[in-house]
Amino acid sequence: MTQIPAETPLLDRVVTPADMKGLSDAELRRLANELRTETIAAVSETGGHLGAGLGVVELTVALHAIFETPRDKIIWDVSHQSYPHKILTGRRDRIRTLRQKDGLSGFTKRSESPYDPFGAAHSSTSISAALGFAVARDLGGQVPEGLGDAIAVIGDGAMSAGMAFEAMNNAGHLNKRMIVILNDNEMSIAPPVGALSSYLSRLYAGDPFQSFKEAAKGAVSMLPSPFQAGAKRAKEMLKGIAVGGTLFEELGFSYIGPLDGHDMSQLLPVLRTVKARADGPVLIHIVTQKGKGYAPAERASDRGHATAKFDVVSGKQKKSPSNAPSYTSVFGEELVRLAGEDSRVCAVTAAMPDGTGLQLMAERFPSRTFDVGIAEQHGVTFSAALAAGGLRPFCAMYSTFLQRGYDQVVHDVAIQRLPVRFAIDRAGLVGADGATHAGSFDVAFLSNLPGFVVMAAADEAELKHMVATAAQHDEGPIAFRYPRGEGVGVEMPAQGVPLEIGKGRMIREGGRVALLSFGARLKEVMEAAEALEARGISPTIADARFAKPLDRDLILQLARDHEALITIEEGAIGGFGSHVAQLLAEEGVFDSGLKYRSMVLPDIFIDQSSPADMYATAGLNAEDIEAKVLDVLGVERLGKRAGA
Repeated sequence: MTQIPAETPLLDRVVTPADMKGLSDAELRRLANELRTETIAAVSETGGHLGAGLGVVELTVALHAIFETPRDKIIWDVSHQSYPHKILTGRRDRIRTLRQKDGLSGFTKRSESPYDPFGAAHSSTSISAALGFAVARDLGGQVPEGLGDAIAVIGDGAMSAGMAFEAMNNAGHLNKRMIVILNDNEMSIAPPVGALSSYLSRLYAGDPFQSFKEAAKGAVSMLPSPFQAGAKRAKEMLKGIAVGGTLFEELGFSYIGPLDGHDMSQLLPVLRTVKARADGPVLIHIVTQKGKGYAPAERASDRGHATAKFDVVSGKQKKSPSNAPSYTSVFGEELVRLAGEDSRVCAVTAAMPDGTGLQLMAERFPSRTFDVGIAEQHGVTFSAALAAGGLRPFCAMYSTFLQRGYDQVVHDVAIQRLPVRFAIDRAGLVGADGATHAGSFDVAFLSNLPGFVVMAAADEAELKHMVATAAQHDEGPIAFRYPRGEGVGVEMPAQGVPLEIGKGRMIREGGRVALLSFGARLKEVMEAAEALEARGISPTIADARFAKPLDRDLILQLARDHEALITIEEGAIGGFGSHVAQLLAEEGVFDSGLKYRSMVLPDIFIDQSSPADMYATAGLNAEDIEAKVLDVLGVERLGKRAGA
């Protein structure tokens, strides 16, 4: 266990990476310990992604000490692990604003710092970006801080995505000088591997770069005999290095490793040698421990991947209690119930079994639950073939991750009219993760596909019914979306009941104006209605349930019986409201003088804040709905300033 110092005297001297250049290797080791302390302390106050950053503390220090950032470009894949990087690059004074309104992003962000050369939040983009910087450098590209080496830091999970290998294949073909650091935090560091890594790191640092493979050929015979007998896995890996048989070398990369990513005596000499001698693409394989140096994170099943605010001493998270179940758990529990009744029900996710609620399914029905890794495109096509094979697959992904498999949704699912059930978590604005994780576009990009059924749950009970609806729908693809976090606290049915496809529900009848909600803004619509009642305006409220097919009868009735019709949704322009407008136009309803408005997410990317603040920015809170009704009806708002 790394000893966590109580004070940070070395870190206090580092404002930018230039301040690290005069530090000795021993001082860099102490700096890493202090950086780990500061990272833990900061995340305890803000919440965020802790484990990944703790796993790369030594690597972060080594990279910034050896390379000339920001001229040299460090590209952190996903960038969950970038908090220590931010502390070392002039942002320590703001590190306790992480993931807060007007604060630092939880990911790398170009507009935030020149030390963030490429923004990230989704996985497996770093190698493509590094190659782009390398080519730009060699073709004379110019940026204010200059173009030097390009270094991609990518985890073993992100390396499972096809995009990473597409980039490596292209990089090997172009043969540009660039560095990929494979941060392997799933592999344990057994003594044989650690001893071998230590030996090879010294060997690499002392010999010409071009002779690495020749030097490695004799490495096994030079190891102590106990290691020769017991290091089968390490020797097989070494054999691959020696004969050029590793996948990485087949793709055109010089492979170095595995190294202990927490051992500066290995990292520093290897990185210095690579910087001095590399003349093509290089892959450095390091082995790290997620959550390294903080016992509560090391003990956690996810190694402290994501956490709320927590007590540093105990590691216990500070979460507000809630009486309502989370939407994710409602989905997971209803799916397990349905799977128990129907052996054709199965589930697919892309490296997010916990986040999508499928851990319940995996525990109960492991043979019917598939985690395909960070491979959304594969996951969608795999689900399509499961459906073609007669099963009833639920493809559970976050809205923002499903975007990555959109071509497969169109080509492999929609065109073939295969009954894949898309469970779309994190619909709408999600808070601290900001624009990169906001589920803004799925309604628009799914509703324009022929034959698709698209639903949105207004509350947790509705979600339960929609899971049951999807399970019974075999006529084509169907999707249901729901937000992050807890439900609204409605009474829950014992089990879901399939809904009639394309039929909404009337919540209450009123006069003059009709509010047609699609999705989880219904609670805010009801709050707005209460405020309007105090003004003598009693709106009709309906829950559309379906964006496709639309409930034509309900919508035309609302248009016919009211002076104004307003739709409200947690999606972008081009979604539910646009489909309603198309229907009204085709039916000639606007000729009768109907006042129609559509409340959607604005045409901007909204930075991280609390969900309430983000929806206020979007203009979709209860007071915004109330204001829209008053404006449409021509009623002046109380307290409205002259000229406002």
